[in-house]
Amino acid sequence: MAVGLWSFGTAVVAFALTALIGKFLIPYLHKLNFGQTILDIGPSWHKNKQGTPTMGGIMFIIGIVVSATVAIVLYSGINGSLGTVEKYIFVGLCMALLNGCIGFVDDYIKVVKKRNLGLTAIQKLILQFSVAALYLFVMYLLGDDTTVAIPFLGSVNFGFFYYVLMAVIIVGLTNAVNLTDGIDGLDGSITFFVALFMMMIANVMFIYQPVVIFSAAIAGGCLGFLVWNFHPAKVFMGDTGSLFLGGIICAAAFAMDMQIILLLIGLMYLIEMFSVVLQVLYFKLTHGKRLFKMSPIHHHFEMCGWNEMKIVCVFSGLTAAFGTIALLLVIFG
Repeated sequence: MAVGLWSFGTAVVAFALTALIGKFLIPYLHKLNFGQTILDIGPSWHKNKQGTPTMGGIMFIIGIVVSATVAIVLYSGINGSLGTVEKYIFVGLCMALLNGCIGFVDDYIKVVKKRNLGLTAIQKLILQFSVAALYLFVMYLLGDDTTVAIPFLGSVNFGFFYYVLMAVIIVGLTNAVNLTDGIDGLDGSITFFVALFMMMIANVMFIYQPVVIFSAAIAGGCLGFLVWNFHPAKVFMGDTGSLFLGGIICAAAFAMDMQIILLLIGLMYLIEMFSVVLQVLYFKLTHGKRLFKMSPIHHHFEMCGWNEMKIVCVFSGLTAAFGTIALLLVIFG
């Protein structure tokens, strides 16, 4: 069976499973009083979101993991056996789940222990770098080398520095995805387009067909979550979901040595992250002045009068544009 049909079927299952789980999970989260506490430092109009259930990322974690695992195992069984790419995918899936576990602990501390900041930054970074190091070590054992595909340069060997650079990319991008989760539907929409273009790139590079299926599961899971998270959101993904999403898009990129291309497709994540970094640096250097009205940058546009729907549409459109450029670079570079 053509990989296109497998991918479509996988996306449909991931979508349906995620959306269906939401029907039961959201009332259960309400029952447990797992509501989001809105910080006073955020936009004042976000206060009406107080109490909206969080940890909703559980629904697409189940949807993506189940649909991707079943589809890839069946596809590999029909076409022979589990190859290297499939093994890379499953190791990456474990890495994403471990990141999701870190997010779950963070969310649990916030909503159950009533410590609104959750894990400290140092605690979270230590856990994230530990997960990244474990992932890279297992990938090494599976035969992954230290080369990275760079447009117009081909495969560049980074030697030992590869492991340092890749750990920084994994942790940095995972946290960038986490920072992007600030308004209804934003993180899910951007990640849908990232997964869509990862799927297109994997399809162009014919040897990475399992990544097409994997990316389709991610895209379908994001759409299923948006059924419940699009404005006005009935549930938030929480750090449980956003850290998982950060890990899983890294897993898709690493499975086909497209780490640098991922930075282009996911440029909106990086813009969100660096808007926070620049805001803090500017604040310190100018002794109290602000570069943006609020960071991450989606809040800046909110303060400028943009509604949440407009921000989601513009940021998603930019992601689609970055993805198109990345796809062209892979084809012609």
